[in-house]
Amino acid sequence: MSTDSKLIAALLIAVLMGAVDATIVILALPTITVELRAPLSISIWIILIYLLVIAVGTTQLGRLGDLLTRKKIFSSGIAVFTIGSALCGSSITIADLIIFRAIQAAGAAMIQSNSGAIVADNFPPNKRGRVFGYTSVGYNAGAMLGIVLGGVITTFIGWRYIFYINVPIGIFAFVFALRYIKAGEKILNRLDIPGTALLGLALAFISYGAVNITSNGLDLFNEMFLLAGAIVTGIFVFIETRVAKPLLPMRIFKSRILTFSIFAAFFQSLGFLAVVFIVIMYLQGIRGLSPFYSSLLLLPGYVVGSILGPQFGKLTDRIGSRIPATAGLIIMGVSVLIYSIMTVSSTLYIVLVGSFFTGIGSSMFYPANNSAVMANSPSDLYGLSSGFLRTMANIGMLGSFVMAISIASVSVPRAVAYEVFAGVGKLLGNVSTQFMIGIHTSLDISLLIIMVAVILSLARGKEVRKSHSKYSPEPEKTL
Repeated sequence: MSTDSKLIAALLIAVLMGAVDATIVILALPTITVELRAPLSISIWIILIYLLVIAVGTTQLGRLGDLLTRKKIFSSGIAVFTIGSALCGSSITIADLIIFRAIQAAGAAMIQSNSGAIVADNFPPNKRGRVFGYTSVGYNAGAMLGIVLGGVITTFIGWRYIFYINVPIGIFAFVFALRYIKAGEKILNRLDIPGTALLGLALAFISYGAVNITSNGLDLFNEMFLLAGAIVTGIFVFIETRVAKPLLPMRIFKSRILTFSIFAAFFQSLGFLAVVFIVIMYLQGIRGLSPFYSSLLLLPGYVVGSILGPQFGKLTDRIGSRIPATAGLIIMGVSVLIYSIMTVSSTLYIVLVGSFFTGIGSSMFYPANNSAVMANSPSDLYGLSSGFLRTMANIGMLGSFVMAISIASVSVPRAVAYEVFAGVGKLLGNVSTQFMIGIHTSLDISLLIIMVAVILSLARGKEVRKSHSKYSPEPEKTL
């Protein structure tokens, strides 16, 4: 195995661990809720705290990688994540598990925020597509794969092992990272602690209010949280325009390709990951399938994506990101249309076919779009660009989660929708039919959001990949 192959292996394993654990808890949530004797309104934060910490932390941890070298932050992230995983598996109470999930998420944020920059440091732009083809398996595709693993491990081994399994893998990845990732150069930069704190506070307020709405309805208490989130967001924007080193330097938006690629990732995550949640609600709530059988129906897409990702990454190296990324989004839209055929009694083969198209679309979009971000980022902002890309994708994932429950809860009582999502309730008769209306509405909205991502991806413009590894690109088009 060549040095480059070992470097790719270290990146893939580390990124895969963090992304998988973003969603691996979903199908294990009913078992965890019962065993730890927790109400659903509390146990749901096992998922949310992970997404929230990653969404807030990735941008600044990418910048910290610029300051202290990306190898240090990336390797430390693997260590933190592995320790957090062991603690999660040993949790005694639901409070323990939520706290340890936050630790685990901090490690995942350190990994995700620096992985793209490490690729940019070690591979020239005309070869990054292939590498991002491999690491794309570990990003959003890994988040969906977590659903499958969660169902299998919970059914046959036990929920604690969805965390314990990371320990030996993490040790292996840590050793590989120390040996094969180059230290790189330190880049003088400054952290934006106030901006990070305000962003985290805003997302926490909005998430808490939105999740409470899905379970308790819209009341003054929840409205106050949403209002507080909006106010803090306004303060965040105001302060960020006046600090010397803002969370997001405005020159990162000078490149049309870079800007449109990042926002295409946001809308793709916001629109498409909601589809995954909705399909799980359908399989468990309406069709009454177990976590294991639900995961089997979603498996083909992950297999296809893993096989095709590197191949479409190579294609991106030759022709640029615009065509593969846009085509991938369109194919994802096709998969949404396929899922929209589902009824209370339709054949489950529809889910298999939809999953197959999902795998093709994701294998085209992720490596192409990730490669476009790093290929068009100034070299002194590699860490920031990599972190911002993951921040936007993870904020989209967090929004997707809330959106899936919120829309579905319109058609049936909120408590029922909440239980169906958590896998502890099955719908029957007329209620099942009503819930299908909510599912179809959710899919329609997801498709519209994906079409926004298609427009952004198509509008990014044509790019030219250069062969040398260190350069500050002159954007082909500026905003």
